[in-house]
Amino acid sequence: QVQVVETGGGAAQAGGSLRLSCVASGRTLSTDGMGWFRQAPGQEREFVAAIGWSGRNAYYADFVQGRFTISRDNAKSTVYLQMNSLKPEDTAVYYCAATSRAGSSASWDYNYWGQGTQVTVSS
Repeated sequence: QVQVVETGGGAAQAGGSLRLSCVASGRTLSTDGMGWFRQAPGQEREFVAAIGWSGRNAYYADFVQGRFTISRDNAKSTVYLQMNSLKPEDTAVYYCAATSRAGSSASWDYNYWGQGTQVTVSS
């Protein structure tokens, strides 16, 4: 059984920063592509960022380019999402997920999901 747990959400002012962490247990993290998605109230879940198993290849949604950075530490089985220059429209529940299709932006390619962590950005 794979478990994915996100931490690090919270409240921030516009222009501020937050770092989300995601720990996956129950299998070897280094063999999985990992991704971050988000879902705002009344909206569909959308892709934010993804990273390959080596950590060298990262992929981003256009709306976070230059502001968010995804990284991973396989020794700690942890994936991070550093969020800078936050905007009120970044307010959402952020989900971490694992996939065998590294780099995918499609939610249906992800097999294991965390419970989500709330990020709230005020203006």
